[in-house]
Amino acid sequence: MTHPISLARGREYLAIPGPSVMPDAVLQAMHRPSPNIYDGELIEMMPDLIRDLRRVARTAHNVAIYIANGHGTWEAALSNTIAPGETVLAPASGRFTHGWAEMAEGIGAKVDVIDFGTSSVWDFDRIAEVLRADSSHDIKAILAVHVDTSSSIRNNLPALRALLDDLGHPALVMADCIASLGCEQFEMDAWGVDVTVTACQKGLMTPPGMGFVFFNDKAQAKRAAMPRVSRYWDWQPRANPELFYQYFDGTAPTHHLYGLRAALDLIHAEGIENVWARHQRLAQAIWTACEIWAQGGALSLNVADRADRSHAVTALCLSGGLGTPLRSYTEQSLGLTLGIGLGMEDWDGCFRLGHMGHINAQMVMAMLGGVETAMAALDIPRGKGALEAAATALVT
Repeated sequence: MTHPISLARGREYLAIPGPSVMPDAVLQAMHRPSPNIYDGELIEMMPDLIRDLRRVARTAHNVAIYIANGHGTWEAALSNTIAPGETVLAPASGRFTHGWAEMAEGIGAKVDVIDFGTSSVWDFDRIAEVLRADSSHDIKAILAVHVDTSSSIRNNLPALRALLDDLGHPALVMADCIASLGCEQFEMDAWGVDVTVTACQKGLMTPPGMGFVFFNDKAQAKRAAMPRVSRYWDWQPRANPELFYQYFDGTAPTHHLYGLRAALDLIHAEGIENVWARHQRLAQAIWTACEIWAQGGALSLNVADRADRSHAVTALCLSGGLGTPLRSYTEQSLGLTLGIGLGMEDWDGCFRLGHMGHINAQMVMAMLGGVETAMAALDIPRGKGALEAAATALVT
């Protein structure tokens, strides 16, 4: 019997914006017997692991580890700083700010959402107007998503801190860096961020299952004034454990810790500034190709200004609802999986390219080649010369 030829055979490429491509070194580190959780190497490696996590976040302050995804770290950050009835401000540039705001409502907080849509960065004049009106300082924190994974918008955290300082407003800056840590430049201490939340499955290149909350002394003072924090979410014993089990409030995520150790070794061997620069160069090549394709009139980038785009994910839209057919073609015919149009009004028209973590130039060129092949197969109008222009962008 003759079977049709499949060009999807071979190693598949998961080009979604998280979970990202997992390095072989990480997977190999996790492929081992379970260790002793009461004595030995697992316990001994924790101080250096904590130190190297802080190095990625660029902070000298505390970090708490949770066996949780990013949603779990949202709740952990809120549970340690926001009491029921207190108010938080959520400037939204995509779906994930709304998700964090919903989490805040779930713990009993009052939430003031400023919605900037899915294609615009924060408007600081509007944020300033709300903060000036808050003369009694009822707003206790700002839920600030650095990179929104759904829209691919990158917001300006240093400018937010500068605005609060100029207004003399004491609200905490709480940054969601789930899609940006280990991909984008981020300076927790230098930028005046009080709480940072992230997870392990994107720039930290470890399979989903661990989340991290970094917090400074100002945030810790708010924690100390809280009337109650649940035992599990309390970051105090996790950040300052007297016994090993307190890092995790129970059994450690043993194999994830070994994977994370390998991932941090890769990051620091490359150098975090070089990691940022690599992501920036690869993103610019992707944008170059997409901008040329857009000349055909069918495709558009969700974020118009390059200065506002993430270096880790690019959101795109195709007219006529062709985003879903394009994704189906790349996955079924080429072995390339692209991201869905999450949080976008035109779900079927939009899709996303993930370019975070363990990626290099030939992987990006393969992804772009797959997208162009699908556009050709579906007869989608597009500008010519996109791949050549992307190749040139990688060497200039």
